[in-house]
Amino acid sequence: MVSFSPSVQPGTIVISARQRKLFLVVSPGVAIRYSVAVPKSGKEWSGSATIDAKYVNPDWVPPPIVKQDHPELPNFIPGGSPRNPMGVRALTLDRFQVAIHGTSNKMRASIGTAASYGCIRMLNEDVADLYDRVSVGSPVVMIR
Repeated sequence: MVSFSPSVQPGTIVISARQRKLFLVVSPGVAIRYSVAVPKSGKEWSGSATIDAKYVNPDWVPPPIVKQDHPELPNFIPGGSPRNPMGVRALTLDRFQVAIHGTSNKMRASIGTAASYGCIRMLNEDVADLYDRVSVGSPVVMIR
């Protein structure tokens, strides 16, 4: 728990790309802070979004841009696979192919870096905690 701007409504997720932190505002002036991996150079975004769906052990299909850069990836990785980069939970946003999600053990070291193709990557234990605290329709704000 950390102090946070009292002007941000409880239930709002604020992602600071510069700090590489995600904040869930839980009451006026108070937020839970999580470390995250943010989009890498050229894949950044900012502004408002909304959680449009929630998934437990999501399947993963590499988006075309990821597949183009990494043709060795399979076309499908089932949920629950230790190789699945979505991890144990995913919160999809109303932006094209962007989610807040967990990670594979291989990718845990990326947390705290700028590494993704637009998604916000969290430790599995953190995304599971966040998943239980937010709802479809929750607002998300990305700041640089």
